[in-house]
Amino acid sequence: MREFTLGIEEEFQTIDPVTRELRSHMSKLVDGGQIVLQERVKAEMHQAVVEVGTNICHNIHEARQEVTFLRREIMEMADKQNLLIASAGTHPFSDWQAQLITPNERYDRLIEEMRDVARSNLIFGMHVHVGIASRNEGIKIMNAVRYFLPHIYALSTNSPFWCGRNTGFKSYRSKVFDKFPRTGIPDYFSSAAEYDEYIALLVKTGCIDNGKKIWWDIRLHPFFDTIEFRICDVPMRVDETICLAAIMQALVAKIHKLQRQNLNFQPYRRVLIAENKWRAARYGIEGKLIDFGKQEEVPTHELIMELIDFVDDVVDELGSREECQYVEQILRNGTGADRQLAVFNETNDLKAVVDYIVQETSFGVR
Repeated sequence: MREFTLGIEEEFQTIDPVTRELRSHMSKLVDGGQIVLQERVKAEMHQAVVEVGTNICHNIHEARQEVTFLRREIMEMADKQNLLIASAGTHPFSDWQAQLITPNERYDRLIEEMRDVARSNLIFGMHVHVGIASRNEGIKIMNAVRYFLPHIYALSTNSPFWCGRNTGFKSYRSKVFDKFPRTGIPDYFSSAAEYDEYIALLVKTGCIDNGKKIWWDIRLHPFFDTIEFRICDVPMRVDETICLAAIMQALVAKIHKLQRQNLNFQPYRRVLIAENKWRAARYGIEGKLIDFGKQEEVPTHELIMELIDFVDDVVDELGSREECQYVEQILRNGTGADRQLAVFNETNDLKAVVDYIVQETSFGVR
């Protein structure tokens, strides 16, 4: 299954080791990292964010090696700048209003257009690219895969705190990002041509300058032959990142296999899938999702295991059975959000939560 290549991007927090607040890396981390990592490290709009991205990986094992290597490198570089690296969808208590913006014409234009919506977008996600044979196949796969986005999202939830408050959500990151235009679950598109016509209309009317300003939870990448999953909080552990990437890859491969056999997967309307996304954000893996076939609520745990059963016949060919089965450990031990909340309930100290995130970020890396 060579066409289902992988690329993984993770956004990390740079942390002051004394205050545990977010602290600007003043581009030194990125500038120094590019000497070793070239284009695999880059700055983001807020100066306390650093993003790393893998090379194109041909299987999940290459992806694990890349993700582990990149985390190790960025941690070592941060240590030289007296900084820590933390992997969570939001910082537990740092306020977005205190954060410095990276000097960049692109970010200046974004802030000019969106004002505090852009300034307050202090969130950290994981994006996974899965290679596809063609854009026409890709749009069909994207239509079907949308149904499973809330299942995947529930497994990734890792942002229960915002500006020092327990938000009551397992993933508050998506609530922050919802203020942006062109976010959330995408509509159904009948063809790649229809998708491209939509983007062309937005460009023509001055809404966007290119397709990268389509920020949906899943999209056909405007420049690469990939489906890009964008819904997830960045997980704490490498094992979690790799598990989620393996599931995404397996889903793409399974839907592709069904389509080659002239078997269709029932596409569901965006408004229905959005109901499940809201539940996943609020409750993570501890709530219930709607099974649209049965037209009833089902424990999220059960639907996630149904998802793993659904892709069972492709994981061996992909070499990712073990990585997909890590889901069972997430369901047993809790997502990053569950574990953050457990630390806070035990200590009543958000600095202790930051320390825990930092510790978990390096798990299996050093």
